[in-house]
Amino acid sequence: MMRRGANLPSIGEFNQSVVLDAIRLSPGGVSRVEIAAQTGLSSQTVTNVARRLIAAGLIREGERLASGPGKPRTSMHLVPGARTAIGIHLDPSFITYTVVDLAGSVIARASTATPRVVSPDDVIESMARSVDALVDDAGIDRGQLLGIGIAAPGPLDLEAGTVNNPPLLDGWDDVALRDALGRALDLPAILEKDVTSATVGELWSSHDADRDDFAVFYLGTGVGLGLALDHSVRRGATSNLGDIGHVRVSDRGAICRCGNSGCLGDNIAPARLVRAAAERGVIALPDLSDHVSVAQAYAAVGEAARRDERAHTLVAEMAADIATAVVTIANMLDLSDIVFSGAFWNHISDVALPEIRRRVGDSRAYMLPHALRVSTSSLGADATAVGAGCQVLSSAFAPSDAQLVPRALA
Repeated sequence: MMRRGANLPSIGEFNQSVVLDAIRLSPGGVSRVEIAAQTGLSSQTVTNVARRLIAAGLIREGERLASGPGKPRTSMHLVPGARTAIGIHLDPSFITYTVVDLAGSVIARASTATPRVVSPDDVIESMARSVDALVDDAGIDRGQLLGIGIAAPGPLDLEAGTVNNPPLLDGWDDVALRDALGRALDLPAILEKDVTSATVGELWSSHDADRDDFAVFYLGTGVGLGLALDHSVRRGATSNLGDIGHVRVSDRGAICRCGNSGCLGDNIAPARLVRAAAERGVIALPDLSDHVSVAQAYAAVGEAARRDERAHTLVAEMAADIATAVVTIANMLDLSDIVFSGAFWNHISDVALPEIRRRVGDSRAYMLPHALRVSTSSLGADATAVGAGCQVLSSAFAPSDAQLVPRALA
């Protein structure tokens, strides 16, 4: 849903964001008249805002568009390279670094294994060096860098900017990741939960203005759910929304640490798939205590599933558990659109996605009167890092109701 503007001089900042958003969501260009119709702003307000955006270098005028009788309209286009942001995804297996432009496109990326048996301080120093190297190697103008977005597994304290003992990140208890990395790079920093960042990336990079309500099913070293309603990302009371690991999906599986069996997180854990594949002779058993080794073996199983019946069966069984969770989640939230994302998802998507679609379509537990669309994120394996960068862009430019609150009252 396109955000509506207002015609009061005190909310010029909000209107500027609304106009920029309308242009960003129209990659083929959009005229001032069309922007006014979409946003509810007066033609004069749109003209004034566009003039400021052009002066700031954020948009440009393009070709003249003939649309019936009268003077041809001039199209307005985003200037993607006018501003950039850094997006970082800290996963127990890997750390991904991206630089994204205003359109959410990746203009530089790098990835490293997450170090083992070192202090978080050492990891943060390494992250800062990696960002500096990425920016320098890609020739990024630091004057156009808006800041750093950091996506990490929860639980997080977003107000304090701390990572608070995620289950799969040993030693990361009350670590001030946001402020430490911001100081090291001398840039503003934002910390966000990984599944939320993936959802922000989907919203920012999508050109579908009517895509209002959807969930992101995130499959990385862990599993989670991101949620967007009314074209806004939802975070929950403490910004830790999305822990679906203990949704019960079957009667099989080992006893979870919560005391139940058949929990989604355990049943579809990368290490579980890898162990099962090794037991069936698909791959050699790696060191299951090493997240990087597990990630590499998981990728091998996903590749084997395209041609090896044993691996295919294992991935299909995993997809069955995911489908059970998807039906439960869709029923609960009345969703019509679920996007699968996360670096581990891409390894199994060719086999898993058709199986999930089939099982959801056949499910007698699915109670909604509409079809459920399930798809793979167009952002690829770097979706969460891209989303972290898009969070910086969104904070700077996306229309926000907070912009309507007088500064003295905010």
